[in-house]
Amino acid sequence: MLARLRDSRFPVVALACLLVLLIASVAIAVQGERALKDQMAREAGAQADLLASAVSGALAFDDKAAAQDYVNAVQVNPNVLAAAVYDVDGNVIASFARDGEPIPKITTHVDNATVFHAGRLNVVRPVEQAGQKLGTARLRLLDTPPSQRMSRYAGLILVMGLAALVVIVLAVTQGALRRANRELALRAGDLADANAQLQQQMLEREKAEEALRQSQKMEAIGRLTGGIAHDFNNLLMVASSGIELLDRTTDVKRRKTLSEGVRQAVERGAALTRQLLAFSRRSPLRAEVLDLRTHIEGLRFLLERSLREDIEVVLKLPDGLWLTEADPGEMELALLNLAVNARDAMPGGGRLTISAENKPARGDGADMVLLRVSDTGTGMSETIASRVFEPFFTTKEVGRGTGLGLSQVYGFARSSGGDVSVQSREGEGTTFTLCLPRSDKALPEAAPRASAADGKDAIKGSGRLLLVEDDDAVAAGVSHMLTDLGYDHVRAANAAEALRALETDGRFDMMFSDMVMPGDMDGLALAQEVRRRRPELPVLLTTGFSEAASSATGEDFALLLKPYGIETLALALHDALAPDAPPQEP
Repeated sequence: MLARLRDSRFPVVALACLLVLLIASVAIAVQGERALKDQMAREAGAQADLLASAVSGALAFDDKAAAQDYVNAVQVNPNVLAAAVYDVDGNVIASFARDGEPIPKITTHVDNATVFHAGRLNVVRPVEQAGQKLGTARLRLLDTPPSQRMSRYAGLILVMGLAALVVIVLAVTQGALRRANRELALRAGDLADANAQLQQQMLEREKAEEALRQSQKMEAIGRLTGGIAHDFNNLLMVASSGIELLDRTTDVKRRKTLSEGVRQAVERGAALTRQLLAFSRRSPLRAEVLDLRTHIEGLRFLLERSLREDIEVVLKLPDGLWLTEADPGEMELALLNLAVNARDAMPGGGRLTISAENKPARGDGADMVLLRVSDTGTGMSETIASRVFEPFFTTKEVGRGTGLGLSQVYGFARSSGGDVSVQSREGEGTTFTLCLPRSDKALPEAAPRASAADGKDAIKGSGRLLLVEDDDAVAAGVSHMLTDLGYDHVRAANAAEALRALETDGRFDMMFSDMVMPGDMDGLALAQEVRRRRPELPVLLTTGFSEAASSATGEDFALLLKPYGIETLALALHDALAPDAPPQEP
C-alpha cells in the first residue's frame, strides 16, 4: 500500500522539484546580477576616487598638462569609455573619450554619485584639497553586455536542462523500479531475519571466546598457584618453627641463626609474591629493549616454583647475547606457557632446558636471537605438532587445558616481529624455538641505588610523617621501623582521619599511606586530594596489590611495594623527601 502511494506521488514530486529548481535558478541569477553591479560600482567608485585624489594638485595649481596625464592613465582600463575633470566653475580641464563616446557632461547639482543608465555606468566624485572643493572627476564605464550575462548563466541553464532530462529518465524508469521494489521488499524481509540470526550467532561466539580466554587465564593462574602452594607451605613452616624455637632458646648464636632462617623465608615469600603480582598485572602491550639472559635468570625462581620438584630447570644463556625488543609481560607469559606445557609432557619428571644463541643474518635477512625451550617428555606426532599453535586445539582431557597457551606463544612471536617453530619426536621430547629480531637500541640505564646490609645500616632520616594504615598489626610494625629510622610520625587509620589530621595539625613533612583501605576514599583518592590541597607535600604510597600499583604509577606517585624491609623503607622515604640529594649512610 505504501509502495503504491509513493509511486502515485512520484510525478507530482518530480514536477515540484523541477519548479523549485527553476525558481531557485531565477533567484540565483537575480542575486548574481545584483552582486555583479554592486561589485562594478565599488570598483568604478574606487577608480574615480583615485583619479579625484590624483588631480587635486593639478587643479590647485591650474596644471592642465598634469591633469591630462592623470586622465590618460585611466585609459588602461578597457571598460572606461570616457573621463573628464572639471574645475569648480564647470570648465573642462582634462578629458578623453573612446571612438563615438561623448565626454561626460557637467551636472552642477551632483558631485558624488554612481548611476547605471542605458548600458553605461556613470560615476561622479568631488575633487577636494584641505576641505575645499576644486572641481569634479567623472567616469563613464561600459556595463556588462547581455551576451556576457548569458555566458555567465550558461552553466545554470545547462543544469536546468539536465534536471529536466533527469525527470524524464526517472519517469521512464519508474515502472521498472516499481517492479524491482516489490521484489526487493520481499527479499529485504528475508535478509533482515537472516542478519538478526547472524548477529545473534556472532554475539554468542564472542561470549564463548571470551569465556574460553578467561578460562585459560584462570587455568594458568591455577597451575601456577598449585605448583607454588607447596613452596609457600615450606616457607611458612620455616618461619613458624623458627619463631617457636626463638622463644625456647637464649643462646645468642642459635637465636641469630634462627632469625636469619626466618628472614630468608620471608624474603623468599616476598620475592615469589612480587613475581606473581608482576605476572598477573594488567597493562597495555608495550615493547621494551630486553636483555634475555638477565630477564630469564630473574624469572627462574618463578619457573622453578611453577613446576614439580622432580623437574630440573637448566638455563644455558651465554654472555654476549644480543638484545631484543618485545613486551616483557608477554615474553614471561610465553615462557610460562611453554614451561607448563613441558611439565604436563613429563608426568614422571625430567629436565626443562632454556637456551639461547645469536643467529647472524644471511643474505637479505636480519640478525635474530634464538630462544629454545626443550623438555625430555613424551613428545608428539607430526600431525599434532602441525596443529599445536591453533587456538583451542588441545590433546589434554576436559578440564586440563583450553588450547590457548601455545597460541599465545605464537601470537607473541609474530607481534614481536619474529616466529616460532616446534620440533618433536614421540618418546624423545619437544623443543620450541622462538626467533626474535635483534634490537640496535641500548638498554635503559637503571638509576643507581644505595644498599644496606641490614636494618642497622639503614639510612637515617628526620622529619614528621603522617602514616595512614588501616591494619593495626602492619601499622605497629611500620611505626617501629619509622621510630628506629629517626622519624616522628602520627598514625591515621583511614582517609577521613588523615584529612582531619592535615587540617588540624599541618606540620607534616610527608604522607606515607597504604593504597587499599576501607571506606569511601582509598589511598590513591586520598593522595590526589592531598596533592590538590597541599601540592608541596611529598606523598609515598605502598601496596601489595598489582592493579593498585599500576594506578599509582599512572598518577605519577612514588610507590613502595609490600612487603618491604627497613632498609628499603629508608631508601624510599629518603627519595620521597629529597629526591635529588644523595643518601647519607651512618
